[in-house]
Amino acid sequence: MSLSLIGKNVGESVTLKLNETFAILKAKGEPVIHLGGGEPKSKAPLDAITALAAHLNTGEVRYAPADGSPDMKRAVIRYTRDNYGRSVEPENIIVSSGAKQAIMVALQAILDPQDEVIFPAPYWVSYPDMVRLCGAIPVPVKPEDGSFTPRIQDIVQNVTSYTKAIIINSPNNPSGAVYPPEFISEIVQFAEKKGIYLIMDDIYQKLVFGGAVVANPFDYATDFSENSKLIIVNGVSKAYAMTGFRIGWAVANKALIKAMSNIQGHQTSGPSILLQKAAIGAINGIQSVVSSLNTTLENNKRVLVRQLNAFDGVHLIEPQGTFYAFADFSAYEKSSKKLSAYLLEKVRVLTVPGIEFGMEGYLRISFCGGIKDINTGIERIKWAIDPNSPNELYIGERKLVRDWA
Repeated sequence: MSLSLIGKNVGESVTLKLNETFAILKAKGEPVIHLGGGEPKSKAPLDAITALAAHLNTGEVRYAPADGSPDMKRAVIRYTRDNYGRSVEPENIIVSSGAKQAIMVALQAILDPQDEVIFPAPYWVSYPDMVRLCGAIPVPVKPEDGSFTPRIQDIVQNVTSYTKAIIINSPNNPSGAVYPPEFISEIVQFAEKKGIYLIMDDIYQKLVFGGAVVANPFDYATDFSENSKLIIVNGVSKAYAMTGFRIGWAVANKALIKAMSNIQGHQTSGPSILLQKAAIGAINGIQSVVSSLNTTLENNKRVLVRQLNAFDGVHLIEPQGTFYAFADFSAYEKSSKKLSAYLLEKVRVLTVPGIEFGMEGYLRISFCGGIKDINTGIERIKWAIDPNSPNELYIGERKLVRDWA
């Protein structure tokens, strides 16, 4: 079979594949625990469901404008004013089928073949392939101090004449790190000075713990003209637990938004008018659902951190946001893919290999499920890899005996 270079070189989404694996095993009745998930388990806000149902009852579910409906744009204007302290116009906004599509059409609008895009490691699994889909070159950058927090010098020394964009994701998936205001200030000013596009992936912006503060890039920007290369991406998937609704957006200069809208119009047309109504309901509705989710996640995080810290040899930097912990298991197994596959085979626990995020020896473990899944899942992992654990383990009514080294 003859495939294009893109078709040959772009792989499947590892996280989506895990979701598929979980669904298949669950349907077979396997006692599988999903600690690799990327979606909160709480229900979508009632305001979102009510708004969706009200519009559905009209029967008027039609095409939406390619860049989003006027009322959805008004909701994003309100969100941007309330959360970023910045007033924008409808022409500065594109609404997409998820924040992922907003990032994708932004990259397609700004990249030429062989351009380079820098992003700190660990990074979201899709960034490298999204860049490759544009014929461009991904440039992951590992902080030289071994932390999850990039430094401006780490970025600067990787900039070349081909660098077209930088992607910053804070709070960070997979590490849960919240990048300090000093770094955000430096990267915003550096990108402005160099004329490099800066894409701020803020999808986890509202999910932070312990008083952590997510820096506002607009606080450090000086160029608000139509030459601005700052792109802010957000959506309702994470903070509002609306992953399946697939509504995200980007805020940028008007010319770029127009180009992105043209591209999106030929790809998918506008996002579902029905799902935009739900997103509007969430954004304009009672916001206690977000604080309630934060409270639940912070409690879950404490349980997971306590469990992981009980391992002899696991190194963990406590997450400040998101709903992931990125733990170093290299003392037990250097290959994260091998370890993740081993845990699935032996004890039916799904995790995401760290190599997919650019860091070998790590596993991404999600705490957005229930406390029971966290406790049981970590108990199984400990039994599978810790030689000091009891030799037997019960999974449901099935007794497992460790008969491997």
